[in-house]
Amino acid sequence: MQSTTAFESMSSRRLLIVGGITLVVTGMIFGDVFAVFVLHQNANRIGAALMAATDAVASKDVASAFAQFTNIGGMLENRGTKVDAHVHMIDFGYLALLFALIQPYVALTEFNRRRLAKLFLVGGVMLPVSVFLIHYIGLSYSPLSSIGWASISADLGGSFVIFACAGELIGLWRHARNSIEIESPKVMPTETTSTSRTLLTGGTLLILAGFLHGAFYAVVDLRNHETQDQIALETMINASVAQQNSASRNMRDTRTVVDGYGIIQAEKAVNIAAHSHIIEFGLLAILLAFIQQYVFLAESWKRRWAIVMLTGSVLLPAFVLLELQFGLIAGGIADVGGLLVIIALIGMLVGVLRNKGQVAATEGASA
Repeated sequence: MQSTTAFESMSSRRLLIVGGITLVVTGMIFGDVFAVFVLHQNANRIGAALMAATDAVASKDVASAFAQFTNIGGMLENRGTKVDAHVHMIDFGYLALLFALIQPYVALTEFNRRRLAKLFLVGGVMLPVSVFLIHYIGLSYSPLSSIGWASISADLGGSFVIFACAGELIGLWRHARNSIEIESPKVMPTETTSTSRTLLTGGTLLILAGFLHGAFYAVVDLRNHETQDQIALETMINASVAQQNSASRNMRDTRTVVDGYGIIQAEKAVNIAAHSHIIEFGLLAILLAFIQQYVFLAESWKRRWAIVMLTGSVLLPAFVLLELQFGLIAGGIADVGGLLVIIALIGMLVGVLRNKGQVAATEGASA
C-alpha cells in the first residue's frame, strides 16, 4: 500500500531533505567565506611566526620562541576548528539526504521517524556551531579544567547524531527482520528522468576522477613531499642551533628552508583539498539524483540546476589545484565554482519547499 503522506509538510523524509540541503549550503557558504577571509591570511601569519620562532631559537631567546610557538598553536586551532565546522556541517547534510532515501525501510512509526529526523538535524547544527566557537570561548567559565563549554556542547550535539543514527539502524534492522508492516513509498521515480541520469553520470565521473587523482598523487608526489618535510624540519633545527662563525649563513639557509617548507605544505593542501572536494561533489550529485522526484520544478529547470551544479563541481577542485601556479586568479575561479554549486542547491531547495506532496499523491494514485 502506498502512502499518500510520504512527503507531507512535516514528514521525516521532507525534514531530512530540506535539512540536508540546508546544511550543505550553509557549510559551503561558510567554507567560501573562510577560504577568502581567513585561510590564506592565517597561512601567511603561521609562516611569519615560524620564521620568527626559528630566529628566536638561534638567538637563544627562549621566551620569544615559546611565545611564537604558542601563537602558532593558537592559529592552528583557529584554522582547525573552522575546517572541522565546515566539514562536519556538509557531511551531516550528506547523511541527512541518505537517511531521507532510506526512510521507507526504517520500520518505525512516522511519529518516531520525525523525532529521529529532528534529533539528527539539531545535533547536525549543534556540533559544527559549537566546534566553531571552541577557539573563541576556550575554557571560560567551564566547570572542567581541560574542556570548555563549546566542547561540551559539541559532544552533546554529537551524541544526538549518534542516537539518531542508532535509531535509524534499529528501524532498518526491524525492517530486515520483517517484524512489523510499514508503508513503503517508492524511493525511486517510476521512470528515471534525464536530470537524474545527468546527476548520476556526472557524480560517478567526479568520484572516478577524484580516485584517479588521489592514486596519482599518492604514487608520484606524496612520498616525496613527506621526505621533503622531514629534511626541511631537520635543516631548520640544525641551522637554528648552530654555534659556529657561519651562523649568519646558516640562518639565511634556514629562511630559505622555511620558505620551501611552506611551499611543500601548500602543495599538499591543494592536492588533498582537490581530491576530497571532487569526490564529495560526486557523492552529492548521486544523492541529489535520487531526490529529483521531490523537486517541484519544470524538468527544464531541474536540468539547468543539475548542469550548474556539475559545472561548479568541476571548476572548484580543478582551480584549487592551479592556485599555486596562478595565485588569486585561480582561487577566484575556484570560489566561483563553489558559488555555482551553492546557487544550484538553493534552486533545488526552493523546488523541494514548493512540493506540497504532489509526488506522493501521484504515486498513491498509481498504486
